[in-house]
Amino acid sequence: MRIAILGAGPAGLYLAYLIKQRQPKADVTVIEQNPADATFGFGVVFSDRALEFLREDDPETYAAIVPHMESWADIAIVHRGENVVIDGIGFAAIGRLKLLQLLQARARSVGVAPVYQRTIKRLDELGDADLIVGADGVNSLARRSRQKEFGASVDLLTNRFAWFGTTKRFENLTQTFVETDLGFFNAHHYRYAPALSTFIVEVDQATFVRAGFEHMDEPETRALCEKVFAPALGKHALISNNSIWRQFPVVHSERWSVDRLVLVGDALHTAHFSIGSGTRLAMGRSPCPTIPARKGA
Repeated sequence: MRIAILGAGPAGLYLAYLIKQRQPKADVTVIEQNPADATFGFGVVFSDRALEFLREDDPETYAAIVPHMESWADIAIVHRGENVVIDGIGFAAIGRLKLLQLLQARARSVGVAPVYQRTIKRLDELGDADLIVGADGVNSLARRSRQKEFGASVDLLTNRFAWFGTTKRFENLTQTFVETDLGFFNAHHYRYAPALSTFIVEVDQATFVRAGFEHMDEPETRALCEKVFAPALGKHALISNNSIWRQFPVVHSERWSVDRLVLVGDALHTAHFSIGSGTRLAMGRSPCPTIPARKGA
């Protein structure tokens, strides 16, 4: 049985590991267009419930990931200078690159060696694979190739966001709202390592235009965001990693499988970064795809 997985993000890597672990004789190939250490963003979040599912379903992977996580039991909202803490909401975070490295190791442990820096332009390049899995993100080739059959749509939200990091340690997941002469800014920030935090800056369309962000390069954008959020950052700077302005793509698919083609993770559906569930959707519980039989298989 041949299974080809497009994309070596959390969804693709973890699926490859699970399939090979349960079906050792399966021929599983993971293909990724980027280098193994390439990643967008800084940290990812798991809720306590998501980690409970992982511990129940896969205690070995849970044990590999959890020691590298930062956890907290509160979230906070900073609005007009007032800090409002909401307790009893458990989350944990880990660096995106660290998570990829751990999942790469899990895949290798069952004999899966992803192929990196190979771009697939047409699905027929994958030959006669019994199952093709699109784990290739919001711009999924797999989804676009059968978009009508999947009942798939992609809609861009009007707000803009830029994904930064910082060496400022935040004690919990926080949303900080700031009103300026340029308009309204919102930062989503949380620590994912002892001395590193994610810091996502979000603005509405009117603020984006008024601030002139469309005409700024990345260093200029970072400098203005540091100025706006100086009280929250203290003396710490923002760190860039392809931190350009984006509009969040809402990916929706009515079906997750068409013939021998299956979608997982962001290729299937997206979750807004404000609710911190993207990685849970990529790695969490979902129906197991039925692998179509081949003559002579």
